Amino acid sequence: MHKAGDVVLGGLFQYNFFSVFPDLSFTSEPEQPSCHGFDVLGFRRAQTMAFAVEEINRNSKLLPNLSLGYSLYDNCFNHGIGFRAALSLTSGQEEHIVLDDNCVGSPPVIGIVGDPSSTRSIAISSVLGLYRVPMVSYFATCSCLSDRQKFPSFFRTIPSDAFQVSAMIQIIKHFGWTWVGLLISDDDYGLHAARSFQNDLSQSGDGCLAYLEVLPWGYDPAEQRRIVDVMKKSTARVVIAFAHDSHMINLIEEVVRQNVTGLQWIACEAWTAAAVLQLPRLMPYLGGTLGIAIRRGEIPGLREFLLQTRPNIHHDNRYGNSSVNQFWEFTFPCRFAPPPAGWVEGGGALCTGQEDLETVETEFLDTTDLRPEYNVYKAVYALAYALDDMLQCEPGRGPFNGHSCGSLQKLELWQLVHYLQKVNFTTSFGDQVSFDENGDALPIYDIMNWQWLTDGRIKVQNVGDVKRSASGVEVLKLNEDRIFWNFEPKKPPRSVCSDSCPPGTRMVRKKGEPECCFDCIPCSEGKISNKTNSIDCTSCPEDFWSSPQHDHCVPKRTEFLSYHEPLGICLTTASLLGTFICAVVLGIFIHHRSTPIVRANNSELTFQLLLSLKLCFLCSLLFIGRPRLWTCQLRHAAFGISFVLCVSCILVKTMVVLAVFRASRPGGEASLKWFGAMQQRGTVLLLTFIQAGICTAWLLSSSPAPHKNTQYHNDKIVYECVVGSTVAFAVLLGYIGLLAILSFLTAFLARNLPDSFNEAKLITFSMLIFCAVWVAFVPAYISSPGKHADAVEVFAILASSFGLLGALFGPKCYIILLRPERNTKKAIMGRGVTK
Repeated sequence: MHKAGDVVLGGLFQYNFFSVFPDLSFTSEPEQPSCHGFDVLGFRRAQTMAFAVEEINRNSKLLPNLSLGYSLYDNCFNHGIGFRAALSLTSGQEEHIVLDDNCVGSPPVIGIVGDPSSTRSIAISSVLGLYRVPMVSYFATCSCLSDRQKFPSFFRTIPSDAFQVSAMIQIIKHFGWTWVGLLISDDDYGLHAARSFQNDLSQSGDGCLAYLEVLPWGYDPAEQRRIVDVMKKSTARVVIAFAHDSHMINLIEEVVRQNVTGLQWIACEAWTAAAVLQLPRLMPYLGGTLGIAIRRGEIPGLREFLLQTRPNIHHDNRYGNSSVNQFWEFTFPCRFAPPPAGWVEGGGALCTGQEDLETVETEFLDTTDLRPEYNVYKAVYALAYALDDMLQCEPGRGPFNGHSCGSLQKLELWQLVHYLQKVNFTTSFGDQVSFDENGDALPIYDIMNWQWLTDGRIKVQNVGDVKRSASGVEVLKLNEDRIFWNFEPKKPPRSVCSDSCPPGTRMVRKKGEPECCFDCIPCSEGKISNKTNSIDCTSCPEDFWSSPQHDHCVPKRTEFLSYHEPLGICLTTASLLGTFICAVVLGIFIHHRSTPIVRANNSELTFQLLLSLKLCFLCSLLFIGRPRLWTCQLRHAAFGISFVLCVSCILVKTMVVLAVFRASRPGGEASLKWFGAMQQRGTVLLLTFIQAGICTAWLLSSSPAPHKNTQYHNDKIVYECVVGSTVAFAVLLGYIGLLAILSFLTAFLARNLPDSFNEAKLITFSMLIFCAVWVAFVPAYISSPGKHADAVEVFAILASSFGLLGALFGPKCYIILLRPERNTKKAIMGRGVTK
């Protein structure tokens, strides 16, 4: 198809599916190859280019005073024919190209729209790129064509497979499909797509390939059977196919033969709109397919232009409208003269050229879903805008050497490539067209869904789009409510090798399998993972522990001798009870202070002893509750001083008993002068001050302090008081023990002294209890961890205090309250009362 013009644009389209080459004998001039199998959609794309040229010629604002022409060739779906067509366009027909003496003039074509095939575009552009011939493809998607070193003058208005791959990865990521199968065609399109898909999928970490199979060219039943067996045995429910519809036809027939259902297909743009696969008998297998489709556009006036298509009855086989005539014969049941042999005899009609296109149903006139045609339209306009920008250049302000401009009379095609790289315009449909540094247009794809309607009809529905903005951000928009799923329930299928590891577990990859196949191992104690598919578990901070589900850290349980737990309540009750009993006994003694049993053996020491016992009971409360600095410092000091005060009073009382009975002997009166009231008070204070000095030195040198102990239990914090200095604690206890032993020995020596109420016996018994309790305390304290050590110490304090209280004051209270007749001087001295 040709149209003359001031400048000419070339075009490479596919009018026919098949080509036949004559036998080459090399003895005569070979005949031209013949093409057959008319492709009405390829012809419509060529007519779209013709329409775009006509529209530009009518536009007074674009390329004014300049007419565009076109020269369009059929590549017959053959590499050799397409390559020869491109060379014919760029070098021209020699009998029609006449140059002046200076070889000045426009080249045969200033740019080519095409080729639709990636493989042919690679071959053609690798040669034409040497001469910087602009080539704008509307259908070649191989990402390899973005290599500016190899293809410096190649541009395209269709996104590259790199973006198509990225769009597919976004879709499978959106639906959580991490385990997919990949089918590719055995050509540059499929092989480069597979390489790009594997790299991008690996880098994104959003999934793995269950299998990768290459579809054979032509009909190969054994290989197709093997591929379908792989698909059937795989656990992947999602299959992505980068292949042409011719590959898919044979494969789907084998899928039907083996009845492989339950697969979610994702189609590349090469077969998303393939009507040959959109058949009712295939919908149980292909229904619900999601496909990447070229952006749909609207071209006002195209249908009216297509209706004006008319054949040339007297066409020239070399330069005439043979393709239009071929279309006419394809659309109408007629043949142009001279008809094939037997055509007329068989009742066939001759074409007149007056047949009405509107009376037939043909895809040629369907302009409701223009996709590759829209890319053709944009490619023509891109070349026109680039030429227009070049012609509007002002001399002296140009982009070339010496600020020069390009001109139509001395046009060098690399200059047009420069302007084409910078072109930027908006179509009437509202889409922005520009090229990046690799010659790729701003990518955008529609996402289509094959819907099997209840009435049996098939509808290819637009359910979203994916595009990349000028800033490089990729955006996926999906209307999931409009998607038809060929599954029960009507929801997206699950396609994973291994279910996601829930929080609280970590992934362990299965040996010899892709990274999407893994086992889920629970996190160990003290470690968590708070998200799905964690590679490793993280340790909780020191004061935290893992929850039972190991999905978050919780504060560790704290342990100390609390007022709220049963043990703490019992010990507190016992302490308060002991304090209360001491107060009651003190009240009884104060009330009966004038009686002989209270006045005997220095009642002042008796009151001091009761007060010190009261302090002993109260100091045990310092060991209950959460340890703090002041309680840690005070508890042992209060305990030590209280018990020394108590034992000192007992020791002095025992010594007084011995002194009194010794004074009753002849010549023993002198011993009493050392045990007067002042000496007794002084001795008690002196012995107590020694303990106070020990405590002061301890607190100043190595004070007890609260401590969070995590050694006993990993999941809990034991709050305890560390003694600071074990030596000081041992000295404190040793001093108490020394006084207790002295008191016991002194009382033991005085136990048989003559007296009806000999207090030395009571002291001996009480100190025996005291010493027994504290001897048992030491090993129990050392072997008890945490709060149990405090409980042991409190128990020892309370046991020894109750022992002293009961042994020393129990008999006296018994006499005072229940046997008052024995509370007399005679009875105490052992006279007048029978035993």
